[in-house]
Amino acid sequence: MKSKTFPIFLAFLCMGFGDAVGPFVGLAKDYFTLSNTMAQLIPFVGFMMFGLFSIPMGLLQDKKGKKAILLLGLAIALLGMLIPSVSGLQTYAVFLVTILLLGLGATTLQVAGNPIMRDVSDEGKYSRNLSLGQFIKAIGSLSGPVIPAAAAFLWGGSWEVIFPIYGVALALTIVSVAMMEFREKKAESRSATFGSCFALLVKEPFVLMMVLAIFMYVGAEVCMSTGIPLYLKSQYDFDINKFGVLGTGLFFLALTIGRFLGGVILNWMRPKRFFVLTVLVSAIAILGLFSGSRGLSLGSVFVIGLGFANIFPLVFSITVDAFPSRSNELSGLMVTAIVGGALVPPVMGLVADHSSILMSFLVPLAAILYVLFASLAALKKV
Repeated sequence: MKSKTFPIFLAFLCMGFGDAVGPFVGLAKDYFTLSNTMAQLIPFVGFMMFGLFSIPMGLLQDKKGKKAILLLGLAIALLGMLIPSVSGLQTYAVFLVTILLLGLGATTLQVAGNPIMRDVSDEGKYSRNLSLGQFIKAIGSLSGPVIPAAAAFLWGGSWEVIFPIYGVALALTIVSVAMMEFREKKAESRSATFGSCFALLVKEPFVLMMVLAIFMYVGAEVCMSTGIPLYLKSQYDFDINKFGVLGTGLFFLALTIGRFLGGVILNWMRPKRFFVLTVLVSAIAILGLFSGSRGLSLGSVFVIGLGFANIFPLVFSITVDAFPSRSNELSGLMVTAIVGGALVPPVMGLVADHSSILMSFLVPLAAILYVLFASLAALKKV
């Protein structure tokens, strides 16, 4: 079974490349001499792919199979990397096409990768393997800021080197997945439709609750990653240009460590109990930001990352395990809910503008409290 999970873990690594849209904002802003508004089109284009294409890809997956859609996602992302690798970044419009294809590829990989992990996992190991997959994805995410920095430091190279590197990784993963043989667990006999997807939300309150949990969690995560540097500046007068990366880097480092630890912990702890524990830790750690202590606040940032690390794979795996025959529809719905990362942070910004940066963290706290409610409800569900 390990030989079957390896290509899927490679796909999760490539899935993380989609998170490079964050570091690309600053890099592209200087490269193309963009205004702030134009630069913000980069993450917007990436996030919109989740909202527009997750359900259609889930429906296509129902007809073509998970492996075919996984290969499709890898191919779309590879095409996006080939454009700047071959022709160079001649215009900002070309770069946005690259981001669009990378975002669409990442969306497709999310739709196929999460449920296909269940097909290649041993009995009872799905949640553990999905957490490990998210750990591998986090390494892919970290490559976004690390590769350009390493290129500049080691040989004075341009940040554009990231595109051929990603392209090679994607091509190797395509070969690995194409050679993989496994028995795909089929969904129920009738085909999935848009109507059947949304019928799940109406007829199954548990599904609606868990889809909203994904929406709230992703929104809270983006609030943290974007708000922490502003928080450190506001509360402790940190220079964002010098130390802003400290807070965000600490948060993402904790996410990476937490996802690895989650894969270990889930060997002996039931997923539903771990879900409650990790969300409770997250909520308490967010409250630590209100302590007024610099040391405790930095510690809280790290603990928040540890707590957040396994929420997404736990919500996803617990929901799919509750409705295994509807995995394609659930995958489309839950990946669509990632648009919470585009819609929740503006609420945090409004609170900050009308109150303070510190009080704006009540928004991600409220989102996590909802996820805590969902985790308690999941614990009671047989």
